[in-house]
Amino acid sequence: MEDNILLALFVLLAASAALVPLAKATGLGTVLGYLAAGILIGPYGLKLLTDSDTIRHIAEFGIVLMLFLIGLDLQPREVWRMRNKVLGLGLPQMALTTLAVSIVVYFAGFAPNVAIIVGLAFAMSSTAIAMQTAEQRDITRTDAGRSSLAVLLVQDVAVIPILAIVPLLALATSGSNLEAEISEAVAEVDSPIFWQTSFLLLATFVAAVVGGRYVVRPLLALIARTAVREAFTALALALVIGAALATQALGLSPALGAFIGGVLLADSEYRHELESNLQPFKGLLLGLFFVSVGMSIAFAEFLDSPWLIAGLVLAVIAIKFTILLGLGALFRLNKADRLLVAILLSQAGEFAFVVLQFANNHNALEADAFAMFTVVVALSMATTPLLLLAFDKLVAPRLDARNKVHRPADAVDQQRRIVVLGYGRFGQIVTRMLRSYGYDMTLIDDDAAQIELVKTFGVKVFYGDASRTDLLHSAGVKQAELVIIAVGGADRILEIARNVRRNFPEVAIAARAVDRGHAHELMELGVTLFERETFHSALHLGKRVLTHLGHPEEEAEQLARDFHARDQELLERAFELRNDREAFLGTVRQSMALLHQAMQADQPRPAPIVPKTRKRKTTSKPGKVDKSRLPRSG
Repeated sequence: MEDNILLALFVLLAASAALVPLAKATGLGTVLGYLAAGILIGPYGLKLLTDSDTIRHIAEFGIVLMLFLIGLDLQPREVWRMRNKVLGLGLPQMALTTLAVSIVVYFAGFAPNVAIIVGLAFAMSSTAIAMQTAEQRDITRTDAGRSSLAVLLVQDVAVIPILAIVPLLALATSGSNLEAEISEAVAEVDSPIFWQTSFLLLATFVAAVVGGRYVVRPLLALIARTAVREAFTALALALVIGAALATQALGLSPALGAFIGGVLLADSEYRHELESNLQPFKGLLLGLFFVSVGMSIAFAEFLDSPWLIAGLVLAVIAIKFTILLGLGALFRLNKADRLLVAILLSQAGEFAFVVLQFANNHNALEADAFAMFTVVVALSMATTPLLLLAFDKLVAPRLDARNKVHRPADAVDQQRRIVVLGYGRFGQIVTRMLRSYGYDMTLIDDDAAQIELVKTFGVKVFYGDASRTDLLHSAGVKQAELVIIAVGGADRILEIARNVRRNFPEVAIAARAVDRGHAHELMELGVTLFERETFHSALHLGKRVLTHLGHPEEEAEQLARDFHARDQELLERAFELRNDREAFLGTVRQSMALLHQAMQADQPRPAPIVPKTRKRKTTSKPGKVDKSRLPRSG
């Protein structure tokens, strides 16, 4: 099958399409789905594909693309701000992990030089797994994401000196003259070529900075003006490959070159276009990389030495987890971030395959040891999705619960005519308006950080869960005239409204409504003082757009008022028919048509002349309305 490229691609894609959605639906995550697909079709499964190395080498370009895209999200000044984490997290992690793993491998019965090589290989983590997971969880810009990236950058840079050390460590195995070899290595460092290479590295970086601003950006602008999308995609891929080749030629990691290239273009106006063009390639190639890792898990080797391999996998994960947890504590990461970073980087990485293969080629590792340690690397990668699943299901809920009960609710020692539940952006605007008329209010919020922030401005906010009846009693809701529900989340707003209505039926309720359907649910509870949170901002923007297009301001203002009144009438009519879906949809369609006709009739004057370069779109016909979205529209 290896000779038939189309058939091989079909098997890869079909297995991924079948297992990855299943793994995600069951909560196992996409990475574990790709690994399962690789195990299924690989040489130790159905044997549909056997050349996992070739597939992995091709798919490793996905890692290069990923680091380029990560670089696009980082401004150069942000990278500079990460320098403390690079030096304080990355370097100690490499050194401590190498030492600890080397000791474990040595006591497992391997020679000292082999133990050091394996320690260096296992000190590196999987960029693909860590950063792909960070992206999926949308934490790349958080402390956990930045800390993980800092460690991974150090590891990428460390690949080259590690590869330089491996031949020296192989000398003890090969029986060569150690003193002669070391003298030769020292001579190479003293030679002018070594310093020329160092100067060339610096010159290349300077050239990349200058070229990125004065060559690449004008070229991007030129291609963009042609409006040929595939040409822009080709240029984007060429930039990534060129950056990777430049650093590879200097003996550095291709992924590091791609990352630097992305950083240099991070403040370009074409950043988002580059991201949208490269994202599909990155996702597919990373998926193939994980498939290749699954294919490389040699279960025959595992069955030969199951306890030794399992022990090494657990030892590697435990060592890296403990070291990263300790370093995270030194950098004052919160507990959740420390645990997440330690899990994300607990496995051995894709560069471990490179180091182990390099050591095998230099006779530092025997074939059996090479095969066994390769299985250890692959199995350690497979454990990360499982550890993340355990973190989400078992650890994160407990951390959240601990945070919630960490601070008991404040004793509310004031009772006002108005009680405001929620003091975020929405609640602050309402509160400021009421204060301007002299009203006093009791303010309650459950965000401790927000409470501490507004305290600096002299605002007294009580801490507590607005859904708790005892808190509402202590806040004097029973004697209050009005309760304003300004918390976020449709479900939470309804929960609080039901609780207030059930326990304090006489008090008036004002609330924010997320959309039209949510407004209907509030109306069912008897809440008449509500506003849809995006309706008025959209209405105001529409009024400003009409003014910008040349309509008189008074005309736009009148149109907005009429539209508001007619839409409110539609909202109330639709509420009366909410339990009859067919009648509801028919009323909505009819009301929208009548609204359109009425708005047209209210505008007898011709529309102002619009410049020819602007084309005004006609209003869509009522019959083209998406019925499924009407009940939840704004």
